[in-house]
Amino acid sequence: MNLSVQLYTVREAAAADLTGTLQRLADLGLTRVEPYNMLGFGDELSSALRSSGLVAPTTHQGFIGSSDDELNRVFSVASSMGIGTVIDPHVPTDRWQQAEDVRATAEALNAAAVVAAEHGITVGYHNHAHEIASRIEGTSALEHFAGLLSDEVVLEVDAYWVAVGGDDAVPLIQRLGSRVVAVHVKDGPGTSDTKAQVAVGSGTQPIAELIAATPDALHVIELDDCAGDRFEAVADSVAFLQRLEQEGTR
Repeated sequence: MNLSVQLYTVREAAAADLTGTLQRLADLGLTRVEPYNMLGFGDELSSALRSSGLVAPTTHQGFIGSSDDELNRVFSVASSMGIGTVIDPHVPTDRWQQAEDVRATAEALNAAAVVAAEHGITVGYHNHAHEIASRIEGTSALEHFAGLLSDEVVLEVDAYWVAVGGDDAVPLIQRLGSRVVAVHVKDGPGTSDTKAQVAVGSGTQPIAELIAATPDALHVIELDDCAGDRFEAVADSVAFLQRLEQEGTR
C-alpha cells in the first residue's frame, strides 16, 4: 500500500524535534511523509528526511496567488528535497461561493503549474468541507473547480472532509478520475468536531471501500486532532491499513 502520513498530525512533536519525530514514524514501517509548511521547516526538513530515510513525494504549502518570484522559491525548495508534488492546502470559504471566484482560483493554480513545471514539480489542491458544501451550477464547488483545471494540475481529496461537506467520497473520487493522485484517509463520525476523529479503522468511515477505489493513489493518514494521543492513533492507523492490505492480497 502506498502509505504516507501528514506531519500536521504530529505537529507538536515535529515542532519540538523534527528529526526524532520522523525517525519514530520510520520505526512504524512508514517510508513516506507529507510535510506541512515546507518553507517553515527549511533545511531542517531536508536533514530530517535524510536522517530517517523517509521521502516526501508530496507536501502542503500555500502558494496560490503568489508572485512568480515566490512561486519559484517554493518550487525550487521542493525540488531540492526530492518532493514531486506541491499541494496548496486551503483557499478560504468565501472564495468558493461564486463561480467567478472559483474560476479565479483555478486560473491562479493553472498559472502556478506553468512555473512549477520549470522545476519538474506538479501542483495540486487539497479540499476541506466548504468546497463540497458550496454548490456551483448544480455541483459541488470542488467538482466545478476540477473542470476548470489544466490537465497537469492534480487533486488530493480529503475523504473525511468530503463526508463533513455532505457528499460521499468514493463516488466523488470516481467522478474526478485520474486527477486524484492522493487521498487523505482519516476516520471518525464525519462531523466538524476534530476532537472526535479517531485512528483509521476505529470510526464509521468506509475505509476499505475508499482504499479499494483508489489503488494507485497515495494514501495519506491524517488526524486534524483527536481526544487521545495522536502518535498512537497514527500507529494504530498504520497497523489497520497494513492488515487491510494483507487481507486484500490473500
